[in-house]
Parts: sequence; C-alpha cells; structure tokens
Amino acid sequence: KRLVTLDMGALVAGTKYRGEFEERLKKVIEEIKAAGNCVLFIDEIHTIVGAGAAEGAVDASNILKPSLARGELQCIGATTLDDYRKYVERDPALERRLQPVRVEEPSNDDTVSILMGVKNKYEDHHKVDITDEAIRSAAMLAQRYIPDRFLPDKAIDLIDEAGSRVRLRGSVTPASVKDAMQVLEQVRKEKDEAIASQQYEAAAELRDQELQKNEALDTLEKEWQEDKGKERRVVTEEDIAEVVSMWTGIPVTRLAEEETERLIHMEDDLHKRIIGQDEAIVSISKSVRRARSGLKDSRRPIGVFMFLGPTGVGKTELVRALSEFMFGDEDNMIRLDMSEFQERHTVARLIGAPPGYVGYDEGGQLTEGVRRKNYCCVLLDEIEKAHPEVFNILLQIFDAGQLTDARGRKVDFRNAILVMTSNLGSDLIKRETALGFSAMTTEAQTDESAYARMKEKVMEEVKRFFRPEFLNRIDSTVVFHQLTQPEILQIVDLMMDQVRGELSEKDIDLELTESAKVYLGEKGFDPILGARPLRRLIQNEIEDSLSDEVLNRRLVAGDVALIDLDADGAIKITPKKAKGRSKAKPKSESEAATTAD
Repeated sequence: KRLVTLDMGALVAGTKYRGEFEERLKKVIEEIKAAGNCVLFIDEIHTIVGAGAAEGAVDASNILKPSLARGELQCIGATTLDDYRKYVERDPALERRLQPVRVEEPSNDDTVSILMGVKNKYEDHHKVDITDEAIRSAAMLAQRYIPDRFLPDKAIDLIDEAGSRVRLRGSVTPASVKDAMQVLEQVRKEKDEAIASQQYEAAAELRDQELQKNEALDTLEKEWQEDKGKERRVVTEEDIAEVVSMWTGIPVTRLAEEETERLIHMEDDLHKRIIGQDEAIVSISKSVRRARSGLKDSRRPIGVFMFLGPTGVGKTELVRALSEFMFGDEDNMIRLDMSEFQERHTVARLIGAPPGYVGYDEGGQLTEGVRRKNYCCVLLDEIEKAHPEVFNILLQIFDAGQLTDARGRKVDFRNAILVMTSNLGSDLIKRETALGFSAMTTEAQTDESAYARMKEKVMEEVKRFFRPEFLNRIDSTVVFHQLTQPEILQIVDLMMDQVRGELSEKDIDLELTESAKVYLGEKGFDPILGARPLRRLIQNEIEDSLSDEVLNRRLVAGDVALIDLDADGAIKITPKKAKGRSKAKPKSESEAATTAD
C-alpha cells in the first residue's frame, strides 16, 4: 500500500466557478480507485466538512461519503477531539463511516524512544551532537515543567531549541576576523579621504593595501568557516534545562555556587526585612531549599503555609520579602484579598465564569495569574473571610497541585508557594496582654511560656473554624510572635533606612540619635497593633517635618538632617553641613543606630 496525502487547501485553491472543486475531488477519487493500492491521508480531516460548499455546491464530506461507504476508498484522517466533536459528530452519516482511534500521549520511556529516532535529523540540521542524557532530560523536564502541552511535541521542541542555541553560541566571530575587518575599514576610510583631498599617489598605495587586507580577511573567514564546519558542539542536559528555564521562568538548571550560598543563608536575607518571627522564616526557607534541591513531592506545591497572629507583626511583609528573594521583585506575587470572596457566587472569580455568563473568556483571577506565571508566590490574605466554597476549591490545589478552570484547562500549581494569612484568634492575643505577654520583660522563659499559651489557644480557634481536611493539607501553620520592645527598635532602624534611601536621591544624609530612636520605639510600640503605629509615627513626625525642611530649602544637597529630641522631649530636625563631604552617602543599617551627638 502507498500512503498519499490529500491537501484540502490546494484542492480548494483557485476554484472560481461552481463545479470546479467537485470535478477536482472526483478526479482524485477516480485516480485512487484506479491505482487500487493507495491509502488516502487527510490531515485536519474536520476541514472536509463544508470545504468547497459555496452557493449550494456539495462539500467534500458529501462527495467522499459514497466511496467511503462502498469501501472503494481507504482513508486515514487526523484531528483533535474537540474538532471531531464540533464538526464530524454533528454529521451522523459521516461519523458512521469513520472509526475513531484515540491516540494517547506517549509515556516518558516511549518519548525517549521517539526522540532517539529523530535525534539524527536535528543533529544534521544544527550541526551539533545531542547526548543521550540530554534526550532523557528533555523528556523528563518537558513532562514535569510544561503541563499545557503534550509529549512528544514539547520534548522535540526542547531538543530543537537547545540545538539552535548551542549552534549560535559557537557562531561568534573570532577576534582575529574582527580585527582584520576593522583594519580594512580604516584603510578604506583613509583611501576615501586621500581621493577627496586629491592625493592620488597615496590613494593608489592605499588601494593596493585595501586589496591585500581584503584577501587576508577572505583567508581568515575561510579558515574560520572550515574550523566551524569541523567542530561539532555538544547539546547537554544543562542546555535543555536552560531552555526550560527560559520558557517557564522556573530555575531548573543546576545550582550555581552563588545561588547555593544564597539558599543556605536564606534566613539571614529574610531577616534583613523581617524582625523576629524565626519559626515562620525557617519553615519557608526549608520548603524553598527542598524544592531547589529536587527533594519535594513533585505532585504538590512548593509549600502551603498559614500565617496566624495579630495585625502588624509582618505576615504580609514576609511574603513580600520571600517574593523579592526568589524573583528579584516584591511585586512579583499574586495577591488575593479574600474579603472580596465572601459571597458564594464570587468563587467564579477565582476560576472564571461558567459558559453563558459575562466574563467567560476572561478566565479567573487565580487560574489566569498562575497559568501565565506558574513560578510565583500566591498570597491569600485574610483567608477566614472567604466563603466556605472557596476552601473546597483550594483543597485540590493543596493536594494535587492543580486546578481546572471554567474552560476545562488544568492550571499547574506545583511550582507555586501558597501563603494564607489570618487574624483568627486576635481577640485571644489581646486577652493575653493582661497576663503579661506584652510586658517589656527581659526573661525569655516568661515570654516563651506566654507565647506557647497563646499559640495553643489560637490553634484551638483555628481548628474550630476550618475543617480537618483543609488543615491537614497545610504544610505548616505558623503563629507569629507579638513584637517586643527590642524588636520595635530594630524596626525603627529598618524604617529609617527607607527614609535615608529616599533622602539620598536628593544628596541629603540622615542621622538619628539614640535618644530619638528610643523615643520612636517607645511611642510607636503597641503590642496589639504591631508595627503599623510606628509607620504612622515616622510619617507624621519625621517625614512631614523633613518635607517642610526640603521645600523651604533649609535642607539642601550636601546637608545632613540630624534627628534628635528637643528640651520638651519632642522630635526636632536640625540641618547641618557635613564636614569634608562632597556627596551624601546613605548610611548602613549598623550606622543607623549610632549616636550622632
């Protein structure tokens, strides 16, 4: 048997008058009948429905039906399930004449065998060698990190792109060729200048030099092309991983030494922005390290956390710090305020509106955000305010690492970190303050016992509010400590560093005396409201005064703003000239706490 492909586009092209298309197709059918040994293959077979049917003409499917029914024509067609359902199943007579054969996605091992079969073609095309490890890596990484496409297509594309990248990497022009080109260009320029100034003898000499340089350049380029033809670069598994990282944004390459150091000291980096809260920082750091070392459960998200505790202790700030550590930008996260999902119908906003409703084509806030950027941090703020139906949606994300949106597409959450914050039990924490929890005690044991007592009561409240199957899927539930007086003083340093950074853009430095720092720490300290009152205090008493000084030009470039207390114990700002200082430099965090008296 001989397999013959029928191009429906070429068959329809150029048919101007009624009957031309039918005549062409009948001739094809007659030729296949006469040959007797042909099997007709029609790619995208759903296109025969309606093909050539204009102004009452018969379409291709109706012309083929009699021959298919009588067995005069053996035909193989290829189409997708959706197109088969949409076009072929609507015509029962055509569907009866076709026997559906479902082609399933090949397994990982089958994909490796397929890639081994096509490897030589890509090696010849890109003039590279592809290792067996790269083939196996392409199949494995494609299956793991590219969920919206199918094998072997996505693995073949990986091999193709990796081959082209390796080939281009080796196509850099050598320095000798570049130098020869520059010399030739210089000689040409001098020759043109000599002709312009009518120095014809010099121009003739330069012309001879130009010919010599041109020949030398041609020789160098020829040698380079010959060497390039002989040298075959190798595509390794690391090249495949680079392409996957480029496509998805997920770091799947081998851990570089620099990144390894960052991950080992991840807690220290997070502590630069978050004061205290060791338990939360350690839990998140362990999850990220597990994921990057390849030891996490591949079916679940990188981590699922619930942060509990009073307002203003750094729950949301920790998620921002994590986002900045992992992605280089604290805004690179998906934040959903769950107070917007208090009604039952608002669940549709997470996964998209059902068919027939307004916004069906727009997708859901959660599913679309993660589908476009699946290596991300998802913050579900104030989770206790969401409708119970939202928790049912989240269950399959926590357990299976995926969620099906309203359009039937599976969205992959396996490379996301999900963090829920909640103020559940805040009233219990307020009551604890009466038992000495908020007292500025120096006895660590008293603080720990108060924290343990408070944590136990908060967890009881959480277990009463959330269902067991929901809590059981959370990797770690962390109760944040209330902020203590020493921690508030450290937060003063952090916040003043931000002010110092803004002033440094105007070439103004800032110094904070120890007495002013203690004043801010004491007045801005509230065990119930956390660090937010401190932010307001700095804004009202320091930033407002600084803006007045700058606008009135009492504080100009090159000055130092000294923040101290006056005789009445209130904040005062004194502009002073820096000694031997041409340009203000922002002070380091350690210098922020030094006394400037």
